[in-house]
Amino acid sequence: MSAEMQNYIDEAEKALLHTYNRYQVVFDKGEGVYLYDVDGKKYLDFVAGIAVFALGYHNEEYNDALKGQIDKIIHTSNYYYNVPAIEAAKRIKEVSGMDRVFFTNSGAEAVEGAIKTARKYAWLKDGRTDHEIIAMNHSFHGRTMGALSVTGNPHYREAFEPMIGNIKFADLNDFDSVMAQVTDRTCAILFETVQGEGGIYPASEEFMKKVRALCDERDILMILDEIQCGMGRTGHMFAWQRYGIKPDVMTTAKALGCGVPVGAFLMTEKVGSASLVAGDHGTTYGGNPLACTAVCKVIELFEKQEVPANAAKVGAYLEKRLDEIVAEFSSVQTRRGVGLLQGLVFDKPVGDIIKRAMDKGLVLINAGTNIIRFVPPLVIEEKHVDDMIGILRECIAEAEGEQQ
Repeated sequence: MSAEMQNYIDEAEKALLHTYNRYQVVFDKGEGVYLYDVDGKKYLDFVAGIAVFALGYHNEEYNDALKGQIDKIIHTSNYYYNVPAIEAAKRIKEVSGMDRVFFTNSGAEAVEGAIKTARKYAWLKDGRTDHEIIAMNHSFHGRTMGALSVTGNPHYREAFEPMIGNIKFADLNDFDSVMAQVTDRTCAILFETVQGEGGIYPASEEFMKKVRALCDERDILMILDEIQCGMGRTGHMFAWQRYGIKPDVMTTAKALGCGVPVGAFLMTEKVGSASLVAGDHGTTYGGNPLACTAVCKVIELFEKQEVPANAAKVGAYLEKRLDEIVAEFSSVQTRRGVGLLQGLVFDKPVGDIIKRAMDKGLVLINAGTNIIRFVPPLVIEEKHVDDMIGILRECIAEAEGEQQ
């Protein structure tokens, strides 16, 4: 590490609140599926800013669209209409099949809006304020108080109790556990279509369809969190689209803006016409022209470059290569995931392997202490998978060799 990079890190540790244990690298620029640090070292990126930079770095069409909007207008507030927000709402409705959109600044804010939508929808039906939401164990929905309240990991919540009330937890893919929590006060069932932080667990088709039928029968809102698994990562624009069902409310963010901070929660017309109204919800920055220009261009490029199809194709190849790793190394227990959202489960913490990979020019991230998560840009090719596997194999072999 150069003195320059160490100086940057030292300054960061003096100024930034220490809520992250950061890797010891300062990134400076990106090109395609590669990152470069301030010393000029090149890294193959299989993190994509935590499933954000789906189009890769330095996409000229994307950059030019943002530059053009900066020269026009960046912000107006939601007291006025703006063309990019109108166009972005139209485009995201087209690719999702949903009917109403509220743009936020982040995924956590999208979850907050979804929670408020569910409670208002139920309140308008019966005037009660004791409605319950069922979320899933091992889930992750964000760090704000509402999103944290429905995050099924007590470790994240315990220092910030009390959370918002009337939240119950069931187990993903265990419909009986959901039914055990349902009462006449249940207003929503909320979960990730593919659990990310919780260990890369996809919801099963049977579970999805049973929850959908239950929600239809009892007028409960089905809320799907697509913040990490959505926007093409599983081979469909949204992961729930492969199941032949549709949620009442969904959240999205991360790759929605491919680097510009933007999220959204969307709902059907049935919910939109019987929930939030003027004065119920708002945000100063949400839906600003710059962020919505990013949304428009991202969706345009996803369609033009057939990004979800590439994720499906290369994702299948990634699965094959990761399964080879499982078969080869005793410390690797299994692979889980869909498309370009994959996880390798180890029999011990993976921090050392991730550090070794970084030293060799490969950027990886964990999902829990013993799982390596693979969420690369959705424009990667099979050759990039091969390069990643080569480095990963070296790192695992070294780690296993030192433990013998």
